[in-house]
Amino acid sequence: MLSSMALAPLFLAGCRNDEPDAAGPTPDSSTDGTATDGATSGGSQAGTGDLLAAHGLEGMDTREIIEHLEALTLDERPQDLMASVRPSQLLMSDAEGRELALPIEGDFYLSTAPFVEGTHECWFHSLTTCRGELAEVEVEVRVADASTGEVIHEGTERTHPNGFFGLWLPRGGSYEMTCTVDGATSTTAISTATEDDATCLTTMQLT
Repeated sequence: MLSSMALAPLFLAGCRNDEPDAAGPTPDSSTDGTATDGATSGGSQAGTGDLLAAHGLEGMDTREIIEHLEALTLDERPQDLMASVRPSQLLMSDAEGRELALPIEGDFYLSTAPFVEGTHECWFHSLTTCRGELAEVEVEVRVADASTGEVIHEGTERTHPNGFFGLWLPRGGSYEMTCTVDGATSTTAISTATEDDATCLTTMQLT
């Protein structure tokens, strides 16, 4: 039962509660999600290669960077790097003042942290600071189209050391997600249709 499950520590301040209209660096003109060296006209991409190389991310595309940072152990997570997932961009900055915006194309990334006792508010997922309650547990996940009932994802996901699991979902849709852990379940509506949609889901309390 969940009551006997060993729960990872929950850091209530571990997630950046970014508002949907929060400003950030603008993406460059590349369309494949791969960073390029040099500055754009706005200067936000200056030192792109340096930022990625400094954090062991050089040569990765946007999707690979997201999946890599999400899966790191807590000890491996860089304390001097912020990486905020927006519906169409990955916004990155570090302690050296370097900023980078990489486009997220194709599917929509949603990171979810089901919980039993404690959670935190979040809207745009922070890959390096967000913490959830249930670390490294198996979650039965079902996602269905809200209008047709068609199941678009069904399977077992394992939460990462940060207590989150990530899904790449089709854009432009409204869905119903159900998460189940040891018989305790939560269901919620999710959307991937607009630039204001959440990429961080921390409201699914298992009962």
